[in-house]
Parts: sequence; structure tokens; C-alpha cells
Amino acid sequence: MDMNILKSSKDEIELELESLTLIEILRVYLNKDSAVIFAAWKRKHPTELPILLVKTKGKSAKKAINDAIAGITKDLDKVESDFKKLK
Repeated sequence: MDMNILKSSKDEIELELESLTLIEILRVYLNKDSAVIFAAWKRKHPTELPILLVKTKGKSAKKAINDAIAGITKDLDKVESDFKKLK
């Protein structure tokens, strides 16, 4: 997955991702984090890549994104494990 950092500071980051699906899943997991005060994406035109804006308080924005990715990975591993048990 390609991720392009457009702006970055300690408590705010703006990313450009290639997939609307991935950016939406990431936004949902970020909004579960109490340190994230704002997480939303926008796309100026359907031909352009979506941009995710994350603002945090008490935790760095990069840490919040890493935590969200870890949560997504953990949940996907559980789904995979549960699916294998069905065989």
C-alpha cells in the first residue's frame, strides 16, 4: 500500500492513500481511539486519490495511525483464524 504524507506535525498528519476502502477502514479505527479528536477523509474529485486528515491530543498522530493499523491487523488475523476453524 502506497502512502504519501502531505503534511506532518506531532499532533496532526495528512496522508494520501491509493484506496478508498483502506482509508475508510483506517478512519473508523482511528475514531475508536480516545486520543484522536478528528479523523476524516476527503476527495476533491473522483479521479483523485483520497486524503486522510488526523488530529490528536495526548498522542502523536503517527502513533495513532500505527495503533489503528495494529488493531486492523489483529481483527483480520482473528477473522482468518475463525474462518480456518470452519473447515
